[in-house]
Amino acid sequence: MPIISDKNKQKIKEQILLVLYENNLRPLFTSSIASELARDEEFILYLLNDLNSGGFVKKITKNSDGKIYLARKRWLLHPKVYKEYNRLSEIN
Repeated sequence: MPIISDKNKQKIKEQILLVLYENNLRPLFTSSIASELARDEEFILYLLNDLNSGGFVKKITKNSDGKIYLARKRWLLHPKVYKEYNRLSEIN
């Protein structure tokens, strides 16, 4: 597997944030984000976990009934990040 530079990882993280911003009211599974960006699920999961530790995204581990997902995770843009995206979009 080829090594991806930090610059390119940053660009992919920005694309992930954009996908989550466009679907803000609907948490997305890792597989949905990966297929949207045409990337490997494990790589996207790695980047999502990195974004989660940075406070940019929230990991949702329970379904609507309150049961914990065993193997799947859904992701949502953190509300503070969503507000900042809205503020920046109003400026432009």
